[in-house]
Amino acid sequence: MKKLSELLNNAGVVQIIGDENLIINNISFDSRKIETDSLFIAIKGTQSDGHQYISQTTEKGAIAIVCEELPEKLTKNTTYIKVENSSYALGEIAAAFYDRPSEMLKLVGITGTNGKTTSVTLLFNLFRALGYNVGLLSTISNRINDTEIASTHTTPDAIQLNALLKQMVDLGCSHCFIEASSHSIIQNRIAGLHFSGAIFSNITHDHLDFHKTFAAYIKAKKLFFDHLPKEAFALTNVDDKNGKVMIQNTKASKYTYSLQTMADFKCRIIENELNGLFLNIDGIEISTRLVGSFNAYNILAVYAAAILLGEDKIEVLKHLSNLNAAEGRFEYLKSKNNVTAIVDYAHTPDALINVLKTIEAIRTKNEQLITVVGAGGNRDAQKRPIMAKIASEMSDMLILTSDNPRDENPEEILQQMEAGIDIIQKRKVITIINRKEAIKTACAMAKPGDIILVAGKGHEKYQEIKGIKHHFDDKEILTEFL
Repeated sequence: MKKLSELLNNAGVVQIIGDENLIINNISFDSRKIETDSLFIAIKGTQSDGHQYISQTTEKGAIAIVCEELPEKLTKNTTYIKVENSSYALGEIAAAFYDRPSEMLKLVGITGTNGKTTSVTLLFNLFRALGYNVGLLSTISNRINDTEIASTHTTPDAIQLNALLKQMVDLGCSHCFIEASSHSIIQNRIAGLHFSGAIFSNITHDHLDFHKTFAAYIKAKKLFFDHLPKEAFALTNVDDKNGKVMIQNTKASKYTYSLQTMADFKCRIIENELNGLFLNIDGIEISTRLVGSFNAYNILAVYAAAILLGEDKIEVLKHLSNLNAAEGRFEYLKSKNNVTAIVDYAHTPDALINVLKTIEAIRTKNEQLITVVGAGGNRDAQKRPIMAKIASEMSDMLILTSDNPRDENPEEILQQMEAGIDIIQKRKVITIINRKEAIKTACAMAKPGDIILVAGKGHEKYQEIKGIKHHFDDKEILTEFL
């Protein structure tokens, strides 16, 4: 329970009509979840506008309403709070309702197109190994120490987020590592949170279905750094051309990491093989279980963040050498007849290039590489032909198949992918809509020593078709047919 006036600090209040000393038992932006003595925050969402449900919420027990536009008819004994931006107000209200838990943790956020999940998972596992109670908020899972909580979004909504952070504080967590997606930044899901640090990994062509332009996508990522407090750190990858752009206007202390140029934190790849990387990080050589140059960046970012959080260099490197990659990120299986199958979440052109380049660097060229890949429906269609072109040029055989078609026709998605393939490459491309059949075919085609890459879904345990999620696990299918 909280007094209404206590929830409205920093919420961008324009006008209050009614009693601001009401006691609030519950807060929600979902009209279906309103209880007695609730505060309802009317959000203008992408699917619906919460302002349309204000009258329903007062009938259900809402005693206070936060909105950008006051309704024409005001309900008696209800307090109305007009704000500049409802989604921003929701973040501040949620933080206040749960006693601002982010201020009691060392909260570190990671943003970028690729590497977020691996990096936050590595940070979580590293700090657990260092002996801390730790929280994790990622695409794959939300965790509080050894307890897993199901994840439905890269970043939960502001109420879920603060409730989880409060749980972490109550259970004695000192650190929390979170993926900060561009959607969550623009939609103010992380508004009201106090970050101790932020990391930028990279930025490539993705989510243009939501952001519309690449410039808007970059701006969304940059906003995260623009709002950091001065006592935080801002760590950026300067090998990405937008790395320095991210930290131009931040008040936080600026740090850089790189594999290619001068930076505060440096790494050099000594060996890159299927059983792991051998690296030189800040003058010390370590072996790791992770594979590929993209993972060298992830490891370096994690190392740098740990040092900036005050950890001992040698202890950090010792534990980093024992950590595994996040689920569905360059995970590989071996069959009895020596076929290697790799499962990876790569679902953007850049991520696919990274995985294929990694395989190219570690293969002998005496084997064939069979790639199975698709593209998600209701997402950025511009990347479909690009991904198919990349996969066809960098594989010996390519099987195009369905990913998560969602509400789109999978045949049309695959036709758009096929349009990117050069006529010379088409002879080594087949299209099989059914993903299970596509993986089965790849396994049947593979000879001893060959490599199969199944890309796009990674850790996901479902295939989404026409609004229904059907159980589907690439690793399960590979295990069955290998």
